[in-house]
Amino acid sequence: MLESAATAVASILVLGSGFAMGGYMYHKFYKWLVLRKMENAFKPGDPVLELAATGKQRPNSIAQDAGDDETHWILRDEQAKIDAIVNGTDTGHYHLLIGEKGTGKSSMLLDAMKKVDGEGVSMFEAHANLEIFRVRLGKALDFEFHEDYIGSYFSERGPRDTTALLDIERAFNKLEKVALQRRKTVGKPLVLIINSIHLLRDDDDGRDLLELLQQRAEQWAASNLVTMVFNSDDYWVYERLKLLATRMEVTSITDLPKAQAMSALAKYRRKYFREEPPSEILAEVYNRVGGRLTFLNRVAKSKDMLATCDDIIDVERRWFLNQCWILGAEMDDDVMDQQKYASAAMVLAQALVNAEKEQAEQQPPEDDDGSHTLPQIPLHKARQIMTRADFIRSYDHINLFTITSKAYVRADSVPMQRAFRSICAEEGFDELLEATLQRISDIESLGRTRELVAKDLVLGGKYKFLLKDGERRGEKVTEVTLENEAEEADDAK
Repeated sequence: MLESAATAVASILVLGSGFAMGGYMYHKFYKWLVLRKMENAFKPGDPVLELAATGKQRPNSIAQDAGDDETHWILRDEQAKIDAIVNGTDTGHYHLLIGEKGTGKSSMLLDAMKKVDGEGVSMFEAHANLEIFRVRLGKALDFEFHEDYIGSYFSERGPRDTTALLDIERAFNKLEKVALQRRKTVGKPLVLIINSIHLLRDDDDGRDLLELLQQRAEQWAASNLVTMVFNSDDYWVYERLKLLATRMEVTSITDLPKAQAMSALAKYRRKYFREEPPSEILAEVYNRVGGRLTFLNRVAKSKDMLATCDDIIDVERRWFLNQCWILGAEMDDDVMDQQKYASAAMVLAQALVNAEKEQAEQQPPEDDDGSHTLPQIPLHKARQIMTRADFIRSYDHINLFTITSKAYVRADSVPMQRAFRSICAEEGFDELLEATLQRISDIESLGRTRELVAKDLVLGGKYKFLLKDGERRGEKVTEVTLENEAEEADDAK
């Protein structure tokens, strides 16, 4: 019996030791594999570059490579700075790229990544849902959040029984270890690019995530571990980050100047359409759509460039009218909230048109190189003009107006400003806007008014109102009594 017991105990000890050693080795191997996979995510080559690759066919954008005979269609002034950020030369800061939709922010980032073949860089798109944001971050870093960890089968609580925000924090903990190792071997920080950061909702969850990202960005920028780049179309992201920013650099990406826009358009038409467009046509294209890349791309591929410019202006005009048209004095009171939103936009558009007229009288509406200078109003003045402070963010989000990084409000684009001009010049617009504002005022006045109906008055009777102090301190009570002339005569006798 003792021999059998000893054999059983020895067998249990051997098996237990084996399982314990195997589990420990698996645990160490899994942690090593996690870091190894994350290191590979920053090796040369990136899925974002593969998705954006166009081969040798006609480029989808005039901002892409022009071919063997041309280095670029467009070489922007900001490209050198973005190249330095992406290749790890510019350190000690994290960056916010802010500009209107279609100005070429993402294109410049992709171009900078292409020059280094994605080495040390990872990029992904933001999303309003935190779970989707977590998944996209995991894909960019090649991190599974321990979802494939076998040890979770033997634990009372699995690693996924948590929130998306905690998962993102755990992913950054792993990224920090990879960045520390890279700093020892390479001497350059990693670069993490979050595109379309404005898609986060401006609610508690979105603000918590943005605060987490900024805290990591500040810490990593100070230690040269990771350079984080936020790409945003909306101003509210800048407002939120500015509260805690100490190492943040803001780069404003605007429309192309006139010379670059006309040059790129001429090169594209010369190579792919075998034509030499007159400078008058190119200047008219710029006057109609400005230097916005997304518009120039459509015009460059069109057979009739001026007709396409008119189509772009018409689309912008209809978009503005569909979002913010006013209904006049006959509107129903049920639509008052929407009409407050719409009329405030119309008032601001009218103010920008008036500012454009004043600007044209004082000085030419172009810079020294002939580029457009859209009229703009300080943000606090715009809120005063609208008499509302909460609508302007929504206008910026749906691309009606834009708020610059210097807190100025202007039309989202040159076609949108032309749309404002045409709408405000319509016959009867001023009267319609005034009637709408008056109707809104009347409806609000009715909501604040209480009707008092007097009854039971006999011939010669009257009410007597007496304001006196109530039972509680500071309370006022109105006492109403009914009197008539017969009672007053009796009282006099």
